Amino acid sequence: MFWKFDLHTSSHLEALLDKEDVTLSELMDEEDVLQECKAQNRRLLLFLCQDQCMQELVTMITTEPPAGVEETKRFKYPNIACELLTCDVGVINDKLGNEEPLLETLYAFLEQPSPLNPLLASFFSKTIGNLITRKTEQVLNFLRRKEGFLSLVLKHIDTSAMMDVLLRLISCVEPPPLRLETLTWLNEEKLAQRLIELIHPERDEERQSNASQTLCDIIRLSRDQANQLQEISQPDPLLTVLESQESVEQLLQNMFSGERTESCIVNGIQVLLTLLEIRRPVVDGVMDAQGFERSYTVNSSILLAIEPHLRHFHQLLLEPPKRNPMLTTLGVLDEPLGNTRLHVARLVASLLYTSSASHAVVAQELCRLNTMDLLLDLFFKYTWNNFLHLQVELCVAAILRPCTLTETPTSEPSITPENSAHNLMVTHLFQHCHLVQRILEAWEENDKIQSEGGMRRGYMGHLTRIANTVVHNLEKGPVHTQISSLITGLPEDYRGRWETFVDQTLSETNRKNTIDLAFSDYQIQQMTANFVDQFGFNDEEFTDHDDSIGATFDRIAEININIDAGQDSANTAVFEACAKERIQPFDDDEEDIWEEKEINYVNSKAPAAGGGFAAWDTPVSQPAATDAEEKGWAKFTDFQPFCCSETGPRCSSPVDSELSGSDNTKPNQNRKLLKHGYWQKMVK
Repeated sequence: MFWKFDLHTSSHLEALLDKEDVTLSELMDEEDVLQECKAQNRRLLLFLCQDQCMQELVTMITTEPPAGVEETKRFKYPNIACELLTCDVGVINDKLGNEEPLLETLYAFLEQPSPLNPLLASFFSKTIGNLITRKTEQVLNFLRRKEGFLSLVLKHIDTSAMMDVLLRLISCVEPPPLRLETLTWLNEEKLAQRLIELIHPERDEERQSNASQTLCDIIRLSRDQANQLQEISQPDPLLTVLESQESVEQLLQNMFSGERTESCIVNGIQVLLTLLEIRRPVVDGVMDAQGFERSYTVNSSILLAIEPHLRHFHQLLLEPPKRNPMLTTLGVLDEPLGNTRLHVARLVASLLYTSSASHAVVAQELCRLNTMDLLLDLFFKYTWNNFLHLQVELCVAAILRPCTLTETPTSEPSITPENSAHNLMVTHLFQHCHLVQRILEAWEENDKIQSEGGMRRGYMGHLTRIANTVVHNLEKGPVHTQISSLITGLPEDYRGRWETFVDQTLSETNRKNTIDLAFSDYQIQQMTANFVDQFGFNDEEFTDHDDSIGATFDRIAEININIDAGQDSANTAVFEACAKERIQPFDDDEEDIWEEKEINYVNSKAPAAGGGFAAWDTPVSQPAATDAEEKGWAKFTDFQPFCCSETGPRCSSPVDSELSGSDNTKPNQNRKLLKHGYWQKMVK
């Protein structure tokens, strides 16, 4: 322990407190003032809780520092003052929460003109938030007497700290009856409606974004607390208003009124997504609706409000807000996908996963608009936008395995209007969107491009999972009978190609993906185990630094990471399978590298034992350039510089949208493997 050697009998802070004319600034200059306050130093707390000191502390966090003050101290004192006021010491909380003049000084910060100083706003938010938690009744009574409180907070909503003030009032008020009373007060002040009004094209983007985020947080907090506080029978008034058809319609009217700006549409869709409560699954292997964890039933009023505006969202996919061309690694993208169309795709995926009585109306409208066909067009158009690819994949999975249908071991799902709407979507996907034909054609096109030396398409991973979803639900999904009949009804040419694709191409792709993943896991496990075995770190080595440092470096030379090829285990079997998959022998006419040949050096003498070898010496004879070319080895001229031209050489990491990243390109896998004492050449 370092502090056991501290020979000071008393801190300098105690000496300052002994002075009769000590000032607050002198105490705040001491490094340990905050620690002493948290330790409830009695003399320090008595000094700080004086009326003059408390007034000065509150003034520091609510008043702009003088411009002439040294920059290092300009915000030093406000920061320390905020920490002192929020260090959760009872006497300070009591003094600040019970003294109305101090609360008035604190509240006066909201009455300043916009924009607020963001740092001071964070100090104010932290202080008032601490009081809401610790002195709840006193602070709430004070704020409720201020008629313009909510108007002032919303006036400064462009400062993110004001969001925290509202969320504190919603989430940090205890006990539950007092919380319900607070929510009722906020609802009477029309908090939800006023936040929705801020999501409007005429408002600045920062204000729209913060209002949207606040609404999303209110919805999540209200639903979570409703689950935790089961003893309250009355519904949350704010959540009730936000889930009402009137509020959702008002939000949608704001989004599509006047000029359609990306900021307004995206922020509005984020609120809709939160209301729809999609729990995004970890997409792994075959994906279905059971991968979603839905905590709340979607209110049908939300869907009823959205349905008339689906045509507007469809139009946004066709004509999004104008964006400038974008330079990407594959050239200039004249029309980027944009955040608007990505969010519309997310909304469609969320709507398809809803299980509500009003879902049938939404499904029928999506079929009428042919929205899924348009999303598939975008899927293949924006080759490298994996964010979009994921959303389209989710849409297909939602249609093929609808969460509203329930399977039973002995019977088909019961037919209801809602289920028939899903069946309509399934038929639409295969007959009007031509899903099977698109999969086959895109796959064949990719194979052709790769055979000509081109790059693998960026959507191939998602296309593989879409194909697997079709196959999986064809075998045992809730609508497998319908899918089977639709595939049977395909033209004979496509039906034959699909069967061959499933039995051979897709099966082989899945096998390779499984082996590659298992092989990678096996390698990591083996290297980790060998590393631990070789180092064998333990707590004792880290305790005695002088003895362990030298020993640790000595042991580095002993590291020997190997794989026991003779180990009889499932992992070894995977390794052997992958090794056979990847390792191929040299061609018969390849030069035997172990053949003994005469070696000529430039110098007549060979280097002496233990001496250095002149790496830059020129050998007597140089091999012809064609010798290397015949063996298939890479030449330095094969490696081209980075290029963004569409017609230039292939790039290593293509991205063709500000919202996309390619996970498709593979590193050069030509490498050598030492196995059974021989070097062999590994190929892709």
